[in-house]
Amino acid sequence: MIISFDDTDSRSLGMCTTYLGALLMDELKAYGKPVGLPLLIRLNPTIPFKTRGNAAVAIKIETSEREKVKKHVIQRIEELAQMEDENTNPGVVFLENNNEEVKNVLAAFFKRTVQHVITIRQAKEIIEKCELDARGYKNGRGLIGALAGCGAMLEEKWDHTYEYLSYRQKETWGTQRFVDENSVIRADDATYPNTWDNRDIANNLVVCIPHSPDPVLYGIRGKTPEYVSHAASMIEGEVTERYAIYKTNQGTDMHLIPAESISNLQDMESYIIQGFVASTPRTIEGGHTLFLFRDKEGEEMECAAFEPTKNFRELIRKLIPGDHITLHGSVKNKTLNIEKIDVIELAEKCRKVNPLCPECKKRMKSTGKGQGYRCRRCKTQADTAIRSKVEREIKTGMYEVPPCARRHLSMPLVRKRGKDTHPSR
Repeated sequence: MIISFDDTDSRSLGMCTTYLGALLMDELKAYGKPVGLPLLIRLNPTIPFKTRGNAAVAIKIETSEREKVKKHVIQRIEELAQMEDENTNPGVVFLENNNEEVKNVLAAFFKRTVQHVITIRQAKEIIEKCELDARGYKNGRGLIGALAGCGAMLEEKWDHTYEYLSYRQKETWGTQRFVDENSVIRADDATYPNTWDNRDIANNLVVCIPHSPDPVLYGIRGKTPEYVSHAASMIEGEVTERYAIYKTNQGTDMHLIPAESISNLQDMESYIIQGFVASTPRTIEGGHTLFLFRDKEGEEMECAAFEPTKNFRELIRKLIPGDHITLHGSVKNKTLNIEKIDVIELAEKCRKVNPLCPECKKRMKSTGKGQGYRCRRCKTQADTAIRSKVEREIKTGMYEVPPCARRHLSMPLVRKRGKDTHPSR
C-alpha cells in the first residue's frame, strides 16, 4: 500500500509535510511494516501558489489492516495540517491498485508535475480514471503532489539523492534554533563532496538550518544514506524528537526541459537552452544583473541573476556580447532566472591602444580627434589606433549560483565534477 500526501504546511504558521511523513513512518509500524525509505518529491519550483518548497511525501507499507492505516493517516493530517492558512490545501492518496495501466499513468503524471503546470481538475480526473481512494481538503490542491508521490513510488528509475532531516521537540517549534555552527563546518569538511549545501563558504553562511517556524532543525543532503547519516552524527545542538532519511529528486535537475529556441519557452517552466550573450550585462536597482540572450534563430529574451544569487552576479557581469553559452533556469514574466551557466566559448575582447612607433617602439600620441597619431621623438605617423586583445576575466566551463540561492531541484555541480565545472562553495 502506498500513501502519499502534500500541502500540509504553511509559510507563516509552520509545520512541514516531511515531519508528518517521519511521524507516520514510526506510527504505522503498529499496523504493518514500512517498506524502504520514504520519498520526498519536489514539484515544479516556479508554481506561485506553493506553500513553501512545493514537495510531496510518499511512503509504502505492507499491511493487512488497510482501513485502520487510512483512518490513522487522515486523523494525523487533520490534526497537524495548517488548515487555517488559506494557501494550505492538503491532499492524500491511498494506492492499493498498482496494475500496469495505473503505474504508467501515475509515473507520467509524476514527471509532468515536476516540469509543467498541473491543474487540480487534471489531478481529480486521474483519481477518477484510476479509481483511487483519495481525500482533498479545501480546494484540494495537495492532490496534485499526492498523485505525483504515488507515481514516483511506482516508477523509481529516476535520478535521486538523499536528505537526513532532524526534527525539533514540539514545545520548541517557533522558537530560535540552537545548532553549533562550528560542528556543521566540521561535518561539512569531513563529508564534502559526498554531502553538499551544508554551508556557503563564499557568503559565510550555514544553509542547512532553516529559519521558518517549522519542525525541522536541520537537513543534510548527500549521495547516500550513509554519508548524510555520518554528517548528521557530527552535528551538535538542541535535543531532537526524531529524524528521517528521505530518498528524493532534490539536486537532480529533473525540472529542466531541453529547448531549441526561445519561442518554445513558457512562463512557469524551467529549461536548458543554448545561444549567445546579446548585450553587455547591466545591474539595476535592487542589485539584479540582467542581459539579453539570443538563440540560434536570432530571437532574444532577458535573462537575470537576481540579487539573492550574491557573488554569482559578479560572474555574469564578466560576460560580453558574443559569448557562446548554455543557460539552465526558469522562466517567469518572460525573464529567464539563471540557475547555472555553461560558458562554451568566449568572444574575443579587444581595446583600442595608440600605435607603436616603428623606430623607437614607444606609443605614439594622438594629434587630435580624427587626425591620427604621431611620435613626438621620431616624427613618424599613423592614421588609426590598433586593437589589442584583452585577457578575459572568466574561463569556459559550467558555473552555478551559490548554495544560499540554490533551488531544491537544481543539481549542484559537485554531483558532476569535471575539469570544466566550477562548483560553488
